Amino acid sequence: MWAVVREGAASARSQPVASAVTVLMVVGMILTVMLTTGRTVGAEQQVLGSIDSAGTRSITVRAEAGAGVTSSVMDRLAGIEGIEWAAGFSQAVDATNSAVPDGVKVPVRLAFGSHFERLGVPSRIPVPGSTAWASVAALEQLGMPDGIGGVALMNGAAYGVAGSLDVPDFLRGLEPAVFVPQPTPSGDEVLSVVIVIADSPQLVAPVSDAVVSVLGADDPTKITVQTSEALAHLRGLIEGQLGSFSRGLVVALLGLTGMLVAILLYGLVMMRRKDFGRRRALGATRGLIIGLLLAQTGMLALTGILVGSVLSGVLLLASGDPWPGLAFTAALGILTLITALLAALVPATIASRREPIRELRVP
Repeated sequence: MWAVVREGAASARSQPVASAVTVLMVVGMILTVMLTTGRTVGAEQQVLGSIDSAGTRSITVRAEAGAGVTSSVMDRLAGIEGIEWAAGFSQAVDATNSAVPDGVKVPVRLAFGSHFERLGVPSRIPVPGSTAWASVAALEQLGMPDGIGGVALMNGAAYGVAGSLDVPDFLRGLEPAVFVPQPTPSGDEVLSVVIVIADSPQLVAPVSDAVVSVLGADDPTKITVQTSEALAHLRGLIEGQLGSFSRGLVVALLGLTGMLVAILLYGLVMMRRKDFGRRRALGATRGLIIGLLLAQTGMLALTGILVGSVLSGVLLLASGDPWPGLAFTAALGILTLITALLAALVPATIASRREPIRELRVP
């Protein structure tokens, strides 16, 4: 096999013009796809990435007073597949800085659930159930620039503030936010807000139905559910339209490249038919001739794929356009190589069928 590869490399070097044309065709094909479809795929990935953010996978359940939604729902939510994160929050109670009783009031909510590390709350809380964390906006209003202090609630309760919260987009509606995580709830605490993040946009609708079914509300008419199902539908439309356009363009360019490679190799076979006739006369089998041409084409195609991929990456970087990613680039390279080899198969078969007597006879 290595002998065939070496002979193929030698054959490619003996035809510098034809080899250069083959490489340039492959480079041109890679550049065309990467700078058109690749750019589209990169933009598609950016758009879909923004749609796939947690904020667009959120399900917000608001329960009015008397709805009867309690913290026990968190245990039931834990049994639903397709949920990335969930938390429940009590009714907000106004509070002020303990050191400034007449200061600005901010809402304080008890928080139920797990994985509050996502919000910047440590996994180990110094005083569980009695320690609060506040957002930057809440800390500014409370007058706690260092993120440490205490808050006094209007209902007489008091909590220590141990740090600041990282408030994601799906919790912006609760700003200014002061949360008091409750690691061991009794299950009877009344909730006013339940926020659930689905694993993917496609799961927003089914997860939303599942969440509503396990709320256990005493009065369902006092429940309001807000979802991003419309964005999930939009995601499917964007992915489908951009994907079909990208696939069509890639198939067309691959077909054109394959046809050009086949025409070029057929011309080379006709020009070198006496060489193939001599090889056949010296004992070369038809399989060897086919392998020789396929090895030559494969090496030239790999060279063009490598050069085209690197050059297109540099051009995309220079223009500030998104790179379609390693998976797309690798898939394009593999498809290009397969197309080139398939295109070379017909000329290689023709070359292997040259009769030594016909090609070597003297007119």
